[in-house]
Amino acid sequence: MARLDGKTAVVTGAASGIGLATVERFRAEGAVVVGWDLQGADVDLDVRDEAAIVAAIAAVVDDQGRLDAVVHAAGVAGGGPAHLVPEEEWDRVVDINLKGTFLVAKHAAATMLTQDPIAGERGAIVTIASVEGLAGTEGGSTYNAAKGGVVILTKNLAIDYGRAGIRVNAICPGFIDTPMLQAVFAMDGMQEVMADITAAHQLGRLGRAEEIASTALFLCSADASFVTGVALPVDGGYTAGHRHGVSELMGLG
Repeated sequence: MARLDGKTAVVTGAASGIGLATVERFRAEGAVVVGWDLQGADVDLDVRDEAAIVAAIAAVVDDQGRLDAVVHAAGVAGGGPAHLVPEEEWDRVVDINLKGTFLVAKHAAATMLTQDPIAGERGAIVTIASVEGLAGTEGGSTYNAAKGGVVILTKNLAIDYGRAGIRVNAICPGFIDTPMLQAVFAMDGMQEVMADITAAHQLGRLGRAEEIASTALFLCSADASFVTGVALPVDGGYTAGHRHGVSELMGLG
């Protein structure tokens, strides 16, 4: 039996990267999945548009009868040293990454509260934060602030809705090889930075979108029935600590 048989899920940012990988994995596991994105998904939707979110969730429930899982993967890159960040760029990054998370979770939770629980659960919400929401990175002011907000918002949602049978968790990916990441590191002078960041992952590589999708699957499945309020790093050891060459001296490469 597939792990999401009979479940209905919404995935945002579904046209590429982590969102697309999640759509594909959830469908392979038996879920009916409706993908949202600005374009190229099942529903064209801007996660800053509250009225559009309300209408899109209502359409899912009208068609499928309930909403069991939401994975909010929509997001954008952006940042820089604070004194070089224009106000409109701050607003764009924070609105999409943090306000969008709030609006999607707000209306997903409101819908799930109206549903009868199945095996004690009304639904599961997964937000996509970042390792950059757990610790600072140079030049990351705007993105880090937004993703840090996602982490704390997720914990608050877990507290508020846990006793109603709604689980809410955040995934904090390391640097994942997606079109968004490739666009950032295609800029002039970023090749050496990319190599340094790759080496900072203790597994010695970037992550893959399907690895984040697999984690989202776990968090939305019955296997995670006692997991809520977690900000889970899926980062190849990026947040584990630092290498300084001692391992090589001990023959560990």
